[in-house]
Amino acid sequence: MALDAADLGPATSLTCRECGESYELGPRYACEQCFGPLEIAYDFTGVTRASIEAGPRNIWRYRGLLPVPSNVQDTPNTEPGFTRLVRADHLAESLGMQRLWVKDDSGNPTHSFKDRVVAVALAAARELGFKVLACPSTGNLANAVAAAAARAGIRSAVFVPSDLEAQKIITTAVYGGTFVTVRGNYDDVNRLASEIAGEQEDWAFVNVNVRPYYAEGSKTLGYEIAEQLGWRLPDQIVVPVASGSQLTKIDKAFQELIRLGLVEDRPYKVFGAQATGCSPVAAAFKNGHDVVRPVKPDTIAKSLAIGNPADGPYVLDVVRRTGGAVEDVTDAEVVEGIRLLAGTEGIFAETAGGVTVGCLRKLVASGALDPEAETVIINSGDGLKTLDAVAPVARPSAEIAPTLEDFRASGLA
Repeated sequence: MALDAADLGPATSLTCRECGESYELGPRYACEQCFGPLEIAYDFTGVTRASIEAGPRNIWRYRGLLPVPSNVQDTPNTEPGFTRLVRADHLAESLGMQRLWVKDDSGNPTHSFKDRVVAVALAAARELGFKVLACPSTGNLANAVAAAAARAGIRSAVFVPSDLEAQKIITTAVYGGTFVTVRGNYDDVNRLASEIAGEQEDWAFVNVNVRPYYAEGSKTLGYEIAEQLGWRLPDQIVVPVASGSQLTKIDKAFQELIRLGLVEDRPYKVFGAQATGCSPVAAAFKNGHDVVRPVKPDTIAKSLAIGNPADGPYVLDVVRRTGGAVEDVTDAEVVEGIRLLAGTEGIFAETAGGVTVGCLRKLVASGALDPEAETVIINSGDGLKTLDAVAPVARPSAEIAPTLEDFRASGLA
């Protein structure tokens, strides 16, 4: 691989999150000393509010804070990011809150936040010499990888559980590429992908062998929230938890902005949200454990159905350090959350968004989350991808003949 020629911007090395061992940049993802996960270390230079604001209205405005080439915006990618931050006054009123925002990532090219992480992984994979973009996925990542590879003109190879939502199957297959359904859950698919990555040296599994680069894409959610709030951090943020990487990277983004003097250094709380049918991190938090015990997922929130979350222990660290919590909700509460967000703010979230809204409601009711503090919640995907979840309860008010008499008789006037 053409590592000597690689330009990964401000990235300087890979560092083990457990023992601190440092490695040269390359296609590594686990520490050779303790098998801990590796993450990117940086030397940020010349990054200011002005330099960011002068950039394109997508995630590449933060290229000086990411492991990507300085000219990354000149190479075909899906150009995700800078999605809207919606002031959610009606939802806030219904929950008895004061200031609430929804960071709506359903506006990305394949309608989920996964476009962010894949864009960064694709840029890094090119620099590291990989030829195929691949992933194990619960659906949204499959969409994003297939689309990004098509846009880049390279091959994709995607592996998903065979019981995935039909909408996510179709919206991945439409982009072409190699698309494999596997008879098993996500954790089975992930193990298979790790084995394949060991044999196919020119395949970049974005969330396996190039995971340190991929994960950094989630930082852009944190950067955008701060910039869209006028270069300040919210008091509280609620983030859905699957692998847990999104939550830990938003926290990393906030810490980087503080360190660079781009936002005021002030306290903030981070909360995690899971579905009860796959809530290993919430269970560990509530029981006071540091170890996250794997579970077998059973929930309609399939995009969060990772029974053995790689970043679970680090989610606990962030939540406890900031004074937050991890909550979970039943599938019925997930559907209620989807309908509440749609009915108050006109935002149709997928099941992960329903989990987040449901958990927000429980956190407010329990007093764990301050209803008077400024709060941001993440909607990570589009409800059109998980129609089956709400189909039984989202029905027309009435069916009538095309006559005024029938309308009057319906009692809907």
